[in-house]
Amino acid sequence: MAYRELVRRWHEGVLAADGGDWDAALDIFAGIPEPPSRICFNVGCVQLLAGRPAEALRSFDKTVAKDNSLAVGFFQRGFVHLQLEMYEEALSDYHMAFSHLRKNPFIDYKQLGLRHILYAWEVLYSTAAAQCRLQQWQEARVTLDKAVVWRPEGRTAILDQALERVQDRLFLEPMRVPLGEFFRPRKKEVEQLDSKDFLGKPKVISSIIPNDEYIGFEPLRPQKQGFYEPSADALRDSESGYYRVSSHYYPEDSEKLVVKASSLVFVVARGADGWATAIHDGQKLRIPSSLLEPASKMDKWKISNGIPLPPAQVPPSRLHVKQKPESPGGENASANAAQMYFKIPPTHGEASSSTDRPVVLRARCECTVVVRAGEVPSLPDLRALLRERFGQQAERGKLSYRHSDGKELGAVSGEEDLGKMWQQLTDGRLTLCCQDSDSHSGRPVLYRMLAQHSYLAQGPGDLEFSKGDMLDILSEVNEDWLEGRCNGKTGIFPKCFATQTGCGATFL
Repeated sequence: MAYRELVRRWHEGVLAADGGDWDAALDIFAGIPEPPSRICFNVGCVQLLAGRPAEALRSFDKTVAKDNSLAVGFFQRGFVHLQLEMYEEALSDYHMAFSHLRKNPFIDYKQLGLRHILYAWEVLYSTAAAQCRLQQWQEARVTLDKAVVWRPEGRTAILDQALERVQDRLFLEPMRVPLGEFFRPRKKEVEQLDSKDFLGKPKVISSIIPNDEYIGFEPLRPQKQGFYEPSADALRDSESGYYRVSSHYYPEDSEKLVVKASSLVFVVARGADGWATAIHDGQKLRIPSSLLEPASKMDKWKISNGIPLPPAQVPPSRLHVKQKPESPGGENASANAAQMYFKIPPTHGEASSSTDRPVVLRARCECTVVVRAGEVPSLPDLRALLRERFGQQAERGKLSYRHSDGKELGAVSGEEDLGKMWQQLTDGRLTLCCQDSDSHSGRPVLYRMLAQHSYLAQGPGDLEFSKGDMLDILSEVNEDWLEGRCNGKTGIFPKCFATQTGCGATFL
């Protein structure tokens, strides 16, 4: 029998005995195959309560047979032997009980489940009672004198009275375990009989979508880092994703919710009836499919409240010039800024309105060149100027400049391109980029990182990549920015847009 089932029947039998249903308790205990000594002890105690000493004796015989060191078992069987007038057997049981005390003044059986303390003086008192039945009065007085030695404080009255009765050759009544006391299973074991639901019933207490009124569970909302974009296997429609609303829409089932034109919504599913289920401003709604236009890649960076954005929608503060990593093409290309003076004629773009103001030519955080109003340097002169600061990198580097609209780079490959470049002056300033595609060959790769979010270049020196791309890290610019290489391009990017992989350093 499994221990769990044994504890269950044991507990049920004790409860029946506590209720006075002796037969039910005996039936439950009898249903336990190969019962341990404590169960047999309980059966004997129940038989005594039922007034059946002969059956009780057989149960106590099994108790001491299964545990021949159980002092309380011999003590209780000695009492039954006296009830059956088997005095010699009773005297033997009391001697056995005292010997199993092992010279201890008492044994507390509480840890075994029996709320009773068996004292040595009680065993000696019952021994004297058996000796009185055998007319061994002198031996009984010696035994009681021995019991006085083992008695605890405050228990002298009963022993003094017992000595007087033996002196008058009167019988003593033996002691026993109080009626109604049984070996009981441990409380913790009983409490663990029934399975408990420690987690309770599932209940949604928070949602990744603010102001969400949905109740229950839904596989479309994984709690993951980043904006709300379920995995492909969780979507119910292949056309799910972000869409832009072409015109204003007022849902009929909501008086307060208004979907304005050009708003971004996330479409969960599109039905054949021409309606789509979407999420807007943290709430679900149904919207006509005819009003939806696929959103561009840049639209995801403009998502309004209700859908969390990536951890760094706005990159960290741009780097100071002296924080840029060293360029392999020049010895002082990144550490020292240099100022040089040229003359530009007041006939190009905005320079004509401020002939006395200097024009600042910034070579992408590598070097700052101040060109005085006057003569325009030719392309060879410009490269010679850059070569003094950048070394041989300027000889083979590709020159480009950023247009005034700030969106595209214009290449500088001839005098005509150079003239166009000067026309892009804004407030007397121009940003020039000198990029060398071979400058990073041979540079060690410190480690590799995996792009967690797509990054769109914010400047000519930024490294643009998509989510899932592997990035080779060439240097750590500062706590927020890294220099890396991806898809044959090299540049800097915010560190928070990627996570490091377990790959070690390599040399290319």
